[in-house]
Amino acid sequence: MDLVQFVIVLIVVGVLLWLVNNYIPMDRKIKQILNIAVVIAVVLWVLKVFGVLGSLSGIRIGK
Repeated sequence: MDLVQFVIVLIVVGVLLWLVNNYIPMDRKIKQILNIAVVIAVVLWVLKVFGVLGSLSGIRIGK
């Protein structure tokens, strides 16, 4: 994935989240949960794109 495509995806996700937060009537707690879920999903996606998440799968904890 090239840098332009990466930035476009981040902008689209941000605009969609902004539209949902401003124009869809929801309870404040539901909006917070939605925002947290989207941020976690985007962070995990960014880590996967940069290869950090794939390298962490080789780490073993315990026996």
